[in-house]
Amino acid sequence: MNHDDVHQLVRQWVEAWNAHDLELILSHFTDDVTFASPIAQRIVAGSDGVIVGKEALREYWREGLRLNPDLHFDVEGLYLGVGSVVINYRNQLGRLVCEVLILDGNLVREGYGTYFDDGYTADTSAPSN
Repeated sequence: MNHDDVHQLVRQWVEAWNAHDLELILSHFTDDVTFASPIAQRIVAGSDGVIVGKEALREYWREGLRLNPDLHFDVEGLYLGVGSVVINYRNQLGRLVCEVLILDGNLVREGYGTYFDDGYTADTSAPSN
């Protein structure tokens, strides 16, 4: 996937989420997609946060959209890798989220929802001996 293709994917991804268009969101994913998220742990009992397959992902996100009728994403940054992209966005609660997407051609094969840990403090002091 080239640079322009990735930008188009991300534009469509955020537009689909903000429109709550579940089928358009899912159109960017392979049928055998695997998606992991701590939110899935709370919404899908027994999933351990890992959703396998597009149909299971449809059910998870359908419920997520139902529970969050004001869901909205504002992209803050985009990070390109080799066969991967990270979308950093702010959700409707103002919280920072990163979506890590592993690509298979022009579709997403794996996805990981990651959430800002506001309890983390980087220790930049030198180790003592």
